Amino acid sequence: MSERRSLRSPISLRAPITLGVVMIVMVVVLAGVWILGNVLAATGNLGSRAVFGTILATGTLLIAGVLAGVIAYLTLTVKAFNLNRRQSNFIDAVTHELKSPIASLKLYLQTMTRRTVDEQQRQDFHRFMLDDVERLDSLINHLLDAARIERGIEPADDEQIRLDELLAQCGAAACMRYRLPPETVELRSAEITISSQLVQLEILFRNLIDNAVKYGGSPPKVVITTETNADGKVKVSITDNGRGIPANQHRKIFGRFVRLGNELERSTPGTGLGLYLVRTVAKAIGGTVRVCDRPAGQGTEFEVTLKGVVPPASVDG
Repeated sequence: MSERRSLRSPISLRAPITLGVVMIVMVVVLAGVWILGNVLAATGNLGSRAVFGTILATGTLLIAGVLAGVIAYLTLTVKAFNLNRRQSNFIDAVTHELKSPIASLKLYLQTMTRRTVDEQQRQDFHRFMLDDVERLDSLINHLLDAARIERGIEPADDEQIRLDELLAQCGAAACMRYRLPPETVELRSAEITISSQLVQLEILFRNLIDNAVKYGGSPPKVVITTETNADGKVKVSITDNGRGIPANQHRKIFGRFVRLGNELERSTPGTGLGLYLVRTVAKAIGGTVRVCDRPAGQGTEFEVTLKGVVPPASVDG
């Protein structure tokens, strides 16, 4: 049974409030030490080296503590500001993702209701509406996955899964979703059976392959390769032919609500949750995910390492 792992908790008020209270107490004590030193100096009782050294050391420690608290408070403020900005981008993205297909569906339905259309137009309208419904379904799946994982991934029994078949299914689903030929996603893998959780693996590879197709070149080309190690692990590499991701953004892109660029100027749909789900799910099932270094303009390569490869002789059936 897998160990339960939860998401990193969002920034709450507990840390800044606690830090603020501690800093207030330190400032009050520092003021008390300063007053005491002045009183002792005025009464001529500060001549003792021991008393002077104690007051000096205490004051120095308190000043250092206040300075550290100010730095920590500034760090928390910057983190809160960045999170607020990402949440604002997320709201913009979700609003756009909801309004666009709904407005499109409304337009097609009104057209079909108010005027007569021929059979070809009807078929085109049905196809366009189906695209909009699938877009809404994809958005809802992202939000539901994020909400479920936010509550913590529940423990579940591992099962034997044909990893190569799962990758092929996710690739075919991505091609169908974006109306692309099946050869857009090329799978290079032998038969691999892995002991893991099917639902989590589906979330992991569905998001990675979907991102690779969505941000690939024109036309997109995605190559998926697998490599098993002697220590019972498998590496899955997913490479696209897009513009790539700058090296200084490799860690940032796995953050919650993170999307590179300006949300209002972006033409590619998305919410900034896909790679966040990928990283969280990978950790939850004991795996890792990273962005590999590639020359600028030569695409992006994600490498997922998973444990639990089942030797062929041990596969059930």
